Amino acid sequence: MRKRAESGAREHDSYGAAPLDRECRLKNLRIPGTKGPDCDTTKGMKRRYGLWSRLRMFLIALVGFYIAIPFLVKICPAIQTQLVFLNLVRFPYFIDLKRPHDQGLNHTCNFYLEPEEDEAIGVWHTVPAVLWKDAQGKDLAWYEEVMSTNYPVILYLHGNAGTRGGDHRVQLYKVLSTMGFHVISFDYRGWGDSAGSPSETGMTYDALHVFDWIKARSGDNPVYIWGHSLGTGVATNLVRRLCERETPPDALVLESPFTNIREEAKSHPFSVVYRYFPGFDWFFLDPITASGIKFANDENVKYISCPLLILHAEDDPVIPFHLGRKLYNIAAPAKSLRDYKVQFVPFHKDLGYRHKYIYKSPELRQIIRDFLGSAQEQQ
Repeated sequence: MRKRAESGAREHDSYGAAPLDRECRLKNLRIPGTKGPDCDTTKGMKRRYGLWSRLRMFLIALVGFYIAIPFLVKICPAIQTQLVFLNLVRFPYFIDLKRPHDQGLNHTCNFYLEPEEDEAIGVWHTVPAVLWKDAQGKDLAWYEEVMSTNYPVILYLHGNAGTRGGDHRVQLYKVLSTMGFHVISFDYRGWGDSAGSPSETGMTYDALHVFDWIKARSGDNPVYIWGHSLGTGVATNLVRRLCERETPPDALVLESPFTNIREEAKSHPFSVVYRYFPGFDWFFLDPITASGIKFANDENVKYISCPLLILHAEDDPVIPFHLGRKLYNIAAPAKSLRDYKVQFVPFHKDLGYRHKYIYKSPELRQIIRDFLGSAQEQQ
């Protein structure tokens, strides 16, 4: 009797009892008129909390990284120097600069010059397109000799990043070649297959060395200098020095120029996230100046004595259009340029030429012919 009662009590105690769960006790227990805890809801809350915790840690790390960058740049100025030159960014990759014909320049010779001992720089000489057939299979001696024939020469100074084999640069060489120009392009020290490390002084000296090499071989043919982007800084440095020694080029073309490197750095897309950071100049701009990098186009144009043409696209995202316009406004009234033509040619934003596609303009050939034609009349 007692056993049956105890058995019944155990059955009564177990009736309706919910199985315990590791995640949620009394999983199935429901008290009439109330809602018990839902295990799925609890799990969902835990998942949401986990996601939010991870997101919060990510945001904290991101803010920490954001704040650390300015101090890192200040402590290591070489970082900012690399951002100016970007000489280690070699795009497109896998180009053999010894084989310019791989880029469609089968009337181009590759060779090397030494501005300083053990500092060889890579150079391309593209002859006028009308000499294309004659150039096949010819050696450097032929290319040097033909430079004295009746064709003008353009020394092209490229911007940062990439090499003399960059696609937009090659396309411009082709345009100028079809117009009847010899085009001499090279990689500054530290770029492409050129030896050495980059510096503003070194880049300017390289350009001077190549210019003198051209003048020694070009006879009485006009020699023009064309700088693009950062290359405009090298170009005005070079031309100022040439004018000071009274051997100016026949004209200077600046494509997508800036006023000086500090203003350009402040306007560059890289600086957008830090432009309003407290102490921006001290953290980011002062290290550039301390590294000896100025590229003061706005100062150099006051000492230039040759015709000057400025080309700039309104939709340039790298060097804002207003910097090119500002440089023109400084150059136009300069005393050193009062006897020479100074022209500014804007390209409407709807054309989409941006920073490096002005070569696509159908009007470019006529613009160059008209400007250089009038420049020759002023010589």
